[in-house]
Amino acid sequence: MAVGAPNLINAEGLTKGYGTRILLDQVSLGLSAGDVIGVVGRNGDGKSTLLGLLTGSVEPDAGRVIHTGGISVAVLAQAEEPAGQQDVRDLALGSQPDHVWAADARQRSVVAHLLAGIELDTAVSELSGGERRRAALVGLLTGRHDLLVLDEPTNHLDVAAVDWLAQHLRELQERGVAMLVVSHDRWFLDAVCTRIWEVHDARVDDYEGGYAAYVLARAERGRQAAANEQRRRNLVRKELAWLRRGAPARTSKPKFRIEAANELIADVGEPRDRLALSKFATARLGKDVIDLADASVMLPDGRALLDRVTWSIGPGDRIGLVGANGSGKSTLLRLLAGEQQPSSGRVKHGLTLRLAHLSQHVTELDDEDRVLASVNRLRAETRLATGRDASAANLLEEFGFTGDRLVTRIGELSGGERRRLQFLRLLVGEPNVLLLDEPTNDLDIDTLTVIEDYLDSWPGTLVVASHDRYFLERVCDVEYALHGDGRVVMLPGGVDQYLSERANVEQPPRAASRAAESPRISDAARARAARKELARLESQLDKASRAIGRLHVRMVESAYDYDKLAELQVELATAEAIRSQLEDAWLLAAEDAES
Repeated sequence: MAVGAPNLINAEGLTKGYGTRILLDQVSLGLSAGDVIGVVGRNGDGKSTLLGLLTGSVEPDAGRVIHTGGISVAVLAQAEEPAGQQDVRDLALGSQPDHVWAADARQRSVVAHLLAGIELDTAVSELSGGERRRAALVGLLTGRHDLLVLDEPTNHLDVAAVDWLAQHLRELQERGVAMLVVSHDRWFLDAVCTRIWEVHDARVDDYEGGYAAYVLARAERGRQAAANEQRRRNLVRKELAWLRRGAPARTSKPKFRIEAANELIADVGEPRDRLALSKFATARLGKDVIDLADASVMLPDGRALLDRVTWSIGPGDRIGLVGANGSGKSTLLRLLAGEQQPSSGRVKHGLTLRLAHLSQHVTELDDEDRVLASVNRLRAETRLATGRDASAANLLEEFGFTGDRLVTRIGELSGGERRRLQFLRLLVGEPNVLLLDEPTNDLDIDTLTVIEDYLDSWPGTLVVASHDRYFLERVCDVEYALHGDGRVVMLPGGVDQYLSERANVEQPPRAASRAAESPRISDAARARAARKELARLESQLDKASRAIGRLHVRMVESAYDYDKLAELQVELATAEAIRSQLEDAWLLAAEDAES
C-alpha cells in the first residue's frame, strides 16, 4: 500500500471454490489510494474471481471484503454488457453534450485517442467488439472514480494507443486513483504498476515494484524450488536476462538490488544464438524465402493498402510488424502466406518453404475433437527443429494441458486455451516459416514465456504482427512499420521510433489550432522533442558502433576460418546499413534541434 495513503479495500481470509476446486484459500490483502496493482497468473487460476470478490460481484465462501465508505469503483470487464438502446455518447461520456465534455482538456484527450473515427451518435449495437470495448474504456477514464478495475484494457488497442494509455493511467495514479489491472501485456504492466499480485495455487503473492521486480523475485523463488520445477525456473531466468539487458519498458526503476540481479543472470546467455540460427535456417530454407516485387493491394474505395512494395525476406529473418488497426498488417501476412493475391505485382516463394500462418481466428479447430487426439492426429511423436524429441502429451503439458484438459472437447476450451492449442498444432507441423498475427491474444504470461522459449531455438523465418510491444522486441530482431499509406518502412530505432514518428505526425484534435494561437510555445515544444529524439538516436548510434566494433574483433579472430568470415561479413553489412540509416536520421534531427 502507498505510505500514508487512505485505505480503500481490505480483504480478510477470502476463500472461494467452484465444485471441488478451491481457487482462493484464506487470502488476506489490501488496497490503498494510488496503488496500481497488476494481477497475473495462468488462465483459470482465479484472477477474475479475485477481482469479482474485491468489487462485490462475487460472494466469498468464507472471509469478508470491507470497502471504505463512499468509494466509487468502475469495472472494465472482458465480457461485453448488452448494448440496449445506448449510443456511444451515452456509454463513453454519460450523455454529455459536446460543449460540456469538450471544455475539459482531459476528456478531450481521452476521446481523441480512443474514439478517433467513431461518431458519438452511433448506436453501440452497430459497433464492432473492439470499438465497443474502447467506448467502455473511455467511460471509465472520463468518470470520477476512486478505483478502476481493468481486465485486459489493452485488448484491441494498437501500440501507440497502449503507450498513450500507460501515460494517462500514470497521471490518474498521481491524482490518487487506485487501479487493479489484469493484462498479458508485460510492457504495459511494467509501465504502470507499483505492485504485482500473482494468483496461483489458491493463494496471492504480493510483490513490490513493477513487472521487472516481480520477475526477479519469482526467479529467486524458482532457484530454490525442487528439481521438477527446473524448466519453469529456466524460463523465468531467461526472461529476467532479457529485462536486464534491454527491456522495452523502463518507465520506472525496478525496486531490487542491481547486484542481486547481475549475480542471478551471470551464467545466462543471450536468449538466442542469432548466427547459429541463421546458419541453420539457411540450410533448411536455402537463400530464397519470400520475395515481393512491386506488390500492391487495392481496397474497393480505390485506396492502396499496400502500394508497390518490393521486399525480400531471407532465411532466419525475425521481423516484427507494427501499425494502427486497419493499416494492412493482416493483409500483408495473408499476402506472404499466399492466401491472398496482390492486385498487381507478384509474390514469390522459395522452393523449400513449409509455411504456417497463425491467424487471429481459430476456425480451423474442430469443436467436436478432443485436445490430445487433435495433436496426435498431426503427429504422435515429433522431432522439434532443435533436435529435441517430444511426445504430443509432453508438449501439451508444457502448454498447460494436463489431466482432464487432455481429453476435453475443443469446443469447451476457453479462448486462451484454444489459442494455445492452435499455436502448438503449428509447431508440431515443423514449419520453417512462421507468420503470426496477434499471437499473444488471450494468452497468459506463463504461456507467452513458453512460446518465447520455443522461438528462441526455432531456426526459421519469423514474421510477427502484434500490438504487444514486449513480445515483439523479445522475439524479433528488426521492426517494420505500416503507416496506412501503402508503405512498409524499416524502423532502425524500433518501436520507440514508430511512436515518435506517430506523435510528430498525428496530433490530437485542436492541437493545430492551439499551436497557431501560441507559436512560441509550439516552437519550444518542437525543439524539446527534437533534442529528445537526438539523444535517443545518439544512444542508438553508440550501440550500433559498439556492435560493429565487436564484429571487427570477431573477424580478426576468425581470419583463417573462411566460412565464419563470410557469415560475419553478412552480419557486418547489416549492422553498417542500420548505422547508416541512424546517421541519416540523426542529421535530420540535428537540423530540427538547431532550427
